[in-house]
Amino acid sequence: MLGPGAVGGALATHLASTGVHVVCVPRRDMVNLLAMSGLALEVAGGEPILARPEVRDELVQPVDLLLVTVKAHQLEDALEQVDPAAVMDAVVLPLLNGLEHVELLRARFGARVAAGSLGHFEAYRAGRVQIIQTTPSGAIAMASEDLPAERLEDAAGMLTSAGFEVQVEHNERQVLWSKAARAAVLSAATSLTHGSVGQLLDDRTWRSRIQQALPEACEIASADGATIVPSSQWAIIGALDYDLTTSTARDVAEGRPSELDAITGSVVRAGARLGVPCPALDELYAEAAAHAAEIAEARR
Repeated sequence: MLGPGAVGGALATHLASTGVHVVCVPRRDMVNLLAMSGLALEVAGGEPILARPEVRDELVQPVDLLLVTVKAHQLEDALEQVDPAAVMDAVVLPLLNGLEHVELLRARFGARVAAGSLGHFEAYRAGRVQIIQTTPSGAIAMASEDLPAERLEDAAGMLTSAGFEVQVEHNERQVLWSKAARAAVLSAATSLTHGSVGQLLDDRTWRSRIQQALPEACEIASADGATIVPSSQWAIIGALDYDLTTSTARDVAEGRPSELDAITGSVVRAGARLGVPCPALDELYAEAAAHAAEIAEARR
């Protein structure tokens, strides 16, 4: 588990609870604390699940599955903590937001990298080693143009045993865009307003802005080889919990580095690369980025 933060820590705890040997590779300043304290995960108000995974500052021993769950802006530094030889026979499965991280991972690890996406899952850190998971489970999709299907099925079986719904698909772009299209819109909108998804949908102006930007993101996805239907994405958004926000919005509100560029920015850049105009999404991204910069400056 490269990056056992909120999402990675929750995944690590679930996997460890099934008897899987989990090795966590956190930021170097977290190694000693995590090794001493372990992880405590509270799922939907239940009793805490405790786990004491193996903790290393570098991954050098061979593993079967490398889950990459760092934030996008932390990825390059985190990759320096993994010896490529350790994943020579592994599936490397990134569960990052956005579109551009897969190529970065392949530049280091080659064809062992699959495209992955984690949906219907929310977790946040209540302390340095305390994690609150607000959803009962999550859904993971994965696909690879290079790895044999049986390798993906083995990885899927491990994750399924930990309580996740896992789907092995054939189209890498479909896996990435199935979340990225709506995430690009919601990450920018929640970051700019500091409101929940339900509050945005209740507001006539913001509902209209989301309705304008979402089809643009879906059209870019189509040009990139994925079939993403705006009505289906809208249905998913409408079914989200009223109080749901995004990790991007939480980071922006605290003046921390966020994934706004990796999520919304990557979709806007894909539109430019593919010749698909996205004026509503572009405007939303520009406003959210300026807002995030203002907050970060004020917190310095």
